[in-house]
Amino acid sequence: MDLSPRPDDQTLPAASAGETAHVPPGSIVVGVDGSETAAQALVWACDQADLEQRPLTLVHVLEPVQVPASGMYATTAIDYGLLLDQVREGGAALLAAAEATAHERAPGVVVHRVMSSADPRGVLLGLSRQAAMVVLGSRGRGPLRSLLLGSVSVSVSKHASCPVVVRRPDDPQRPRTGVLVGVDGTARSLPAVEFAFRMASFRGRPLIVQHSYFDATEALAIQRGLPAPELADEQALVAESLAGMAEKFPEVDVEVRLGRGFADHNLVEASRDADLVVVGHQVDGPLEDLLYGSVAPIVVEHALGAVAVVPVSAP
Repeated sequence: MDLSPRPDDQTLPAASAGETAHVPPGSIVVGVDGSETAAQALVWACDQADLEQRPLTLVHVLEPVQVPASGMYATTAIDYGLLLDQVREGGAALLAAAEATAHERAPGVVVHRVMSSADPRGVLLGLSRQAAMVVLGSRGRGPLRSLLLGSVSVSVSKHASCPVVVRRPDDPQRPRTGVLVGVDGTARSLPAVEFAFRMASFRGRPLIVQHSYFDATEALAIQRGLPAPELADEQALVAESLAGMAEKFPEVDVEVRLGRGFADHNLVEASRDADLVVVGHQVDGPLEDLLYGSVAPIVVEHALGAVAVVPVSAP
């Protein structure tokens, strides 16, 4: 395996945490760190790049090496220059192995490589400005090891300019029923709904539209053993969310589910049978923290399988 840098490799130094490598616009960007879930994320990203005929950009963030002050450097027996070279060689090896996997999985996809020693949040957010999507494993190694529960995953999925797919652990033997999207019946749902339709179309899977609600009148009726009231209002909200999508994606079979309770809980429960769970979050708006905090991070942290977080611009 050739581990030497290629002419088109992009290397971002630590000082360029907010810069963007010159990779093709519309790339599918995937984090590479040698972990099991990163390997699953790579397979998912390869398949999607192949389906959409998009370039694939492999990103590896190097382990930080703390070089002591010059006075200590002269007395230590550690050759930090050699250590830095070894870290870079290890990163190059991971990228080369990931590229070999990509070429085997999707031979027609053009692959680019980015290696950086910068803050992974800055690197991934910078790339998200020109990417079609960013794909990450949920439990990584090195600087990306906190992609699920740490600040990296929160920052990337909350602030990215494009959809972010987090590949969560799941049972590969469990049957999957299709792409699942959560809707709330407002315009905020539209980007997530369209993204979900696109994913279902590309992958030839059904689409399940999940709308969660809490109706005190219904709860009281159930408690008293009475018939539940009609859900015409809830059904109208879902129909509004789906307006025009059936005509745009006639090949996608759609199932609508109305569920009483909290959206995050219902989506996590339904994720057990889903190929992909899609949720939206609002960015650059005064309600961002409330909206994001109520659903998206809980689904990202607890769902089984792949989760896509789709940004929604504030009205």
